[in-house]
Amino acid sequence: MEILRLFDLLQYHKENYPAEKEILSAKINGKWKGYNIDEYIEFADNISYGLLATGVKKADKIIIISNNRPEWNFIDMGIMQIGAVTVPIYPNISEADYIYIFNHVGASVIFCEGEELLGKIKHILPATESIKQIYTFTPSKPYKDLAELVNFGKQNPASQLLKEFKLKIQTNDLATIVYTSGTTGTQKGVMLSHANIISNLIAVSHISPVRSGENAISFLPLCHAYERILNYMYQYLGISIYYAESIATIADNIKEIQAAIFSTVPRLLEKIYDKIIDKGRQLKWLQRQIFFWAVKLGENYELENKNGWLYNIQLSLANKIVFVKWREALGGNVKVIVSGGAALQPRLARIYTAAGIPVLEGYGLTETSPVIAVNTFFENGRKYGTVGPPLPDVSLKIADDGEILCKGPNVMLGYYKETALTKAAIDENGWFHTGDTGFIEPKGQLRIIGRKKTMFKTSNGKYVSPEHVEDKFKESSFIENIMVVGENQKFAAALLVPDFNHLASWCLIKGHKYSNDNEMVKNNIIIHRIQKEVDKYNTFFGETEKIKKFEIIGIEWTVESGELTPTLKLKRKLMLEKYQKEIDKIYNS
Repeated sequence: MEILRLFDLLQYHKENYPAEKEILSAKINGKWKGYNIDEYIEFADNISYGLLATGVKKADKIIIISNNRPEWNFIDMGIMQIGAVTVPIYPNISEADYIYIFNHVGASVIFCEGEELLGKIKHILPATESIKQIYTFTPSKPYKDLAELVNFGKQNPASQLLKEFKLKIQTNDLATIVYTSGTTGTQKGVMLSHANIISNLIAVSHISPVRSGENAISFLPLCHAYERILNYMYQYLGISIYYAESIATIADNIKEIQAAIFSTVPRLLEKIYDKIIDKGRQLKWLQRQIFFWAVKLGENYELENKNGWLYNIQLSLANKIVFVKWREALGGNVKVIVSGGAALQPRLARIYTAAGIPVLEGYGLTETSPVIAVNTFFENGRKYGTVGPPLPDVSLKIADDGEILCKGPNVMLGYYKETALTKAAIDENGWFHTGDTGFIEPKGQLRIIGRKKTMFKTSNGKYVSPEHVEDKFKESSFIENIMVVGENQKFAAALLVPDFNHLASWCLIKGHKYSNDNEMVKNNIIIHRIQKEVDKYNTFFGETEKIKKFEIIGIEWTVESGELTPTLKLKRKLMLEKYQKEIDKIYNS
């Protein structure tokens, strides 16, 4: 059957894959609880019936605030089957963002996971007139819960009415509004149609080496377009989806289910790698020498067998005695990891791939449903330092100022209630202006330089792309995060957050007493050691981009503390205000 609306995935799955196979699973009381396609369809239909019986109409906006779990999908499909619009919201955004989105989108219904998330929003609900009903996933009086809605749907079945609703929904109808995380502080509601998302999920499905009968682990937020498109893709391919219990249990969950595929952000791959290296440093002398010999081999890995036969013999040996343990730590069955959301260090892509754990880096935006380009296993499909070629149905061109422009069926309908912003983003010829700069390699792969708006000019008239510098510096084991500054100043400088775990480990090895994070960043020994790292990584850049001075920050930057977006990007405008004192110290000392 042809998939024209996202909910068609349910019938497509039923017709093409074993009915008894679990499609969605999560852990409840320490045990995996799975749902097959018939149970999935029953839940979605009953939610549709319940919503119809309570007066929800086509085009009504319905919010989901939840962590990843099967119910997220039941609700999503239940909403879209009646022509209503799914509005997913990050569970960890600020109260101000909740208030803005609630009022801007004008939702009539909210599905909220539980007490903790409910506590974040219930006191602001009186200020949102459009909201008529709230459903929680577990009982939480005075609100109704999801089970009540499902039972209400069972008591008011309307299969013929639902069928009529489905038939009226067109492929180009609005399916979802996804609010961007907003590095500038401006939340924009991206309107995506069924056709937008379907074009994307089918295009990326051809890249996956994983097929029906295999398992995927999911832990990035489903409310983000990146993880959501992959969840749809898994359903399209008959891949069973398991939702990780938490960030802390990801490694254990991957091993339990022997995941063949998962998506992640580069920071998690960096943290996994750093932990592996830390363990390597603790090995006995001979084992340590062998371990780092293998790591060095991995760092020099080239695609298409370019390293030669002697290297391949050495790599084969390294795989048998060192890298096999890396694969075992990830369940021994990972065929591919998809990395997105930020730039992946080429060094990490090389070493993971050399270790038999291929990483494919991709690129896109919420506005493009979201994938624009991704590395593949096809000819000329992979090149380190690039995000691969564009999807087959997506066209790219580079504007005169270096901005990446995109055209294709994945480009959004527009920004909700923001006609002027939509016209600014999509020109009269249908090209979406990504706001990123880059260039296309001779063999068609796209290379990203950085955000157009984050580039700044020094007082000497020279341009600096901060993300380009930051990505390189984050290769250091000592540096957890960094923000490059220097607009209208004589030189580029940086605010640095150390990797405090690595710093503590280094102090222990070197015999330096470690008190607490905030005190240690003022210690001259630490400052001197960080300076050595800065000097090392400065050698990769021209004079304009070199970090001439820096200030070390004694606390981690997190989503919760406000420095990072939910996709772990720096909120630069906010950071410039928050750390104005430290920046002034750099340039006035």
